[in-house]
Amino acid sequence: MIYINTFAVKQRYDNTKKVPLMINSASDTSKSKTNYFLSQPHQPFFLFGVIWAIIDMLIFALAYKGILTLHISPLEFHSYSLIFIVFTQFFIGFLFTTFPRFCQSNTIAPTSYKRIFYLFQAGALLYLIGALSSGLIASLGKTVLLIALGFSVQQFYHIYKTGTMSHNTSDPFWILTGFWFGLGASFLFWIDTFTGFFGTLAVKTAFNNYLLFVAFAVAQRMVPFFSHVMVAKNPLLIKTVFWLFLLKTAVAAAELTWVEIVIDLLLGIVMLKEFLHWKLPIFNSPSILWVLHLALFWLPAGLILGALGEIAALLTQTHLALMQTHLLAIGFMTTILIGFGTRVTLGHSGQPPNADRFATNLFWFIQVVLIIRFFYSVQYAAGWEMTWLFDLSFTTWLILFTLWAWRYGPVLYRGKKL
Repeated sequence: MIYINTFAVKQRYDNTKKVPLMINSASDTSKSKTNYFLSQPHQPFFLFGVIWAIIDMLIFALAYKGILTLHISPLEFHSYSLIFIVFTQFFIGFLFTTFPRFCQSNTIAPTSYKRIFYLFQAGALLYLIGALSSGLIASLGKTVLLIALGFSVQQFYHIYKTGTMSHNTSDPFWILTGFWFGLGASFLFWIDTFTGFFGTLAVKTAFNNYLLFVAFAVAQRMVPFFSHVMVAKNPLLIKTVFWLFLLKTAVAAAELTWVEIVIDLLLGIVMLKEFLHWKLPIFNSPSILWVLHLALFWLPAGLILGALGEIAALLTQTHLALMQTHLLAIGFMTTILIGFGTRVTLGHSGQPPNADRFATNLFWFIQVVLIIRFFYSVQYAAGWEMTWLFDLSFTTWLILFTLWAWRYGPVLYRGKKL
């Protein structure tokens, strides 16, 4: 069994001279707004991840409703932009800050993460312009984003290889493995632009083996740590989840729906059993922590509810409009990224990482976005023609990220105190 002793871990981080516990606060940086904004890796990636979450969702919604004409499929634009422009930037912003600590390696040089940041924005802008005007320009944007992700994976690999703790724990290895799959999925998207053969495999690999797996690998390490609990973790958990997600991708690409349902149920049960075993203080935690607990349990819940919904859809010969995908993408991914993002934003700006009423209400609002999207799937399957739920769904998404940017954008950009 592997034991987590958060006090011992914290002491080990505090006592090492190689990696500082906290990156320099605003008082240690230049007074220049530009310099402060780029002084810590999470700041530019978080802020522009939020900005692109607003822009890309708005473009997709207008295209899906027929108001805008895109030169690529609206669904491809939706999936690719959220995976490799929005969620990936949140991943990188968080892990460029924390991955060196996981591995006990040197912090990332500003020149390295700035180069990657600029490449992501250039690729995102080219992809957006191409979606609106030319498939060739969109493919150029994919190329730049592939290069940006490649540099990111190279940076993670360097941290892993040079860290003093990399090989004493499996977590950095599995996080790095997830990013390799993300890079492979990005390459499949790029190849699909010219062949049209790999679209389904690219989406499934990117979502299951990259987004979900990396978020799970980080969450199963950080949520117990943040919660100050000592638990006996199943040493086979992360390996089991990895292989089940890989199998899920394979059978989904082969359209073996009933087999995928069984795998989803098995994945959900394995995770739920382990999370309950941790005995997280769900009802006795501050808001900045219980939102992470909520997000964690949305992972098995989304898998199980999605599998049950798919059974009902097969028996009634209906379609649920990607219900499981959105339960996981909003319930688990968005909730945990907003939770981690808020905590890191406050903690690395020299402020106590406590959620006030605004942040707490924002956490609840994510669940409202999820519920609306869930009922959109239900009405789609039932044929109720309540298309206004789609409008309400994407509108609440836009409100969520606009409110987060309005509240925490100034903290990220210039270190404003709340």
